[in-house]
Amino acid sequence: MKLDEAKAIVTGAAGGLGGHFALELARAGARVAAGDTNAAGLRKLAAEAEEASGEIHIAKLDITDEASVAEFIAFAAERMDGVNTLINSAGIARDGLLVQPDAAETKKLPLAQWRKVIDVNLTGQFLMAREFAARVIESGTRGAVIVNLSSVARAGNPGQSNYSASKSGLDACTRTWALELARHGIRVGGVAPGVTETGFLEGFSEEALARLRAGIPLGRLGRPDDIWKAIRFVIECDFFTGRTVEVDGGAAMGV
Repeated sequence: MKLDEAKAIVTGAAGGLGGHFALELARAGARVAAGDTNAAGLRKLAAEAEEASGEIHIAKLDITDEASVAEFIAFAAERMDGVNTLINSAGIARDGLLVQPDAAETKKLPLAQWRKVIDVNLTGQFLMAREFAARVIESGTRGAVIVNLSSVARAGNPGQSNYSASKSGLDACTRTWALELARHGIRVGGVAPGVTETGFLEGFSEEALARLRAGIPLGRLGRPDDIWKAIRFVIECDFFTGRTVEVDGGAAMGV
């Protein structure tokens, strides 16, 4: 699919990687519907798109709520005269060790903390993909694509059992949905970023950032545009489906 033919939904678009993807799509001539729980961030995004002569329609979206997801898909389809692209980029991290011995008592990862990450990073992606695919099939649209934002933490990372589980589960969904939806003309691919320069790193000391860079063979952190280029590949390559591309500077090789 050519970018200027995309009628794209982007979740988690009020900032970070989602906001970057939405702006790049708009700059390339795509029509974009951006959703997030952060209304102020969405308004800022729309203003930036307008300055760049792009088209972004914004609406509040809670991807963990079925009704909110259905309403947003309908809103996007109405504003863009259909939908053919979904970038599932919304996600959160709530890190913590499974158990942590303490002098007084053993601290445990709270169930609520586990559930919150699974709800947003996995169940939310499922709801978005389900409603998007249904809308595409019902409208008779062919050549659609879903892009799931995974993470190199999908292989497991200390202190991130909830996050890693959500991302490895999303990878399994990417493969499953690709097999199920191919006959309907819908491709499904994933992109797994490594540590990337976003607001997530705010508050990290330079020493901590140096340790992160030391574990990356290419010697630097990722930039939002590095990840965007992989997203763009998945959208544009009509022979790509069912796989997740790692964009991590080589960090996942474990060298």
